[in-house]
Amino acid sequence: MDLRALSGKVVHLAREAGEAIMDIYQREGDWEVEQKADHSPLTLADRRSNELICKGLEQLPGHYPIISEENKTIPYEERKSFEYCWMVDPLDGTKEFIKRNGEFTVNIALIHENRPILGVVHVPVTGATFWAAKGEGAHWTNGSHEEPIHAASFLPSAPHLKIIASRSHLNPETEAYVALYKEPTLVSRGSSLKFMLLAEGEAHVYPRLAPTMEWDTAAAQIILEEAGGSVLEADSQLPLTYNKPNLLNPFFIAYGKRP
Repeated sequence: MDLRALSGKVVHLAREAGEAIMDIYQREGDWEVEQKADHSPLTLADRRSNELICKGLEQLPGHYPIISEENKTIPYEERKSFEYCWMVDPLDGTKEFIKRNGEFTVNIALIHENRPILGVVHVPVTGATFWAAKGEGAHWTNGSHEEPIHAASFLPSAPHLKIIASRSHLNPETEAYVALYKEPTLVSRGSSLKFMLLAEGEAHVYPRLAPTMEWDTAAAQIILEEAGGSVLEADSQLPLTYNKPNLLNPFFIAYGKRP
């Protein structure tokens, strides 16, 4: 499999989805906001992006199954036989979309034997796209220019590290974790942009001691790993895995480049 060539096709697809999202973003009265069963919001932009991405992925070589936040759940009895599958969040940060703060993304990852091997995170508002494939490094592009990105090296004992956490909604577990560091600076971002701050070297640690789903993290994980960082389960300190019986992630810590 030529992962670099496949990445180019997925980058193009994610950028197309981003254009469709922005077309709706600029028409605020036509968002068609609904509430899903878990009370999270769903907009016309989520649905339009999902349709475009799924149609595009079905036309790519391999014809791998698609696990998407907005698709019907595939039973694990069927999923457990997947050697490869796509993991898609067509609009990560729907709440940020509704708030109009621009901090939402399109996330597409290819999973092989429970680990991400290709990932694309596109930022519709800025036009920036981050992508990585196993062994190919991590990259940023705006569609015309591309450059590699690298996580920042740091010592956990160093003062003034930048920790990604909500300034106003710290739960007790996260507060206790942040307190382990020496005079940290808190940084806040929406959606998978948190991981991109680590991958670009703009922050050092992201503790996520609250629920997330596999499609929230898969694409960002391979990008951060290829940039030199890691995404590890909070308890086991092993990398997050995918296509599990339960698609809910365990709590995790994402790091820049540690010694």
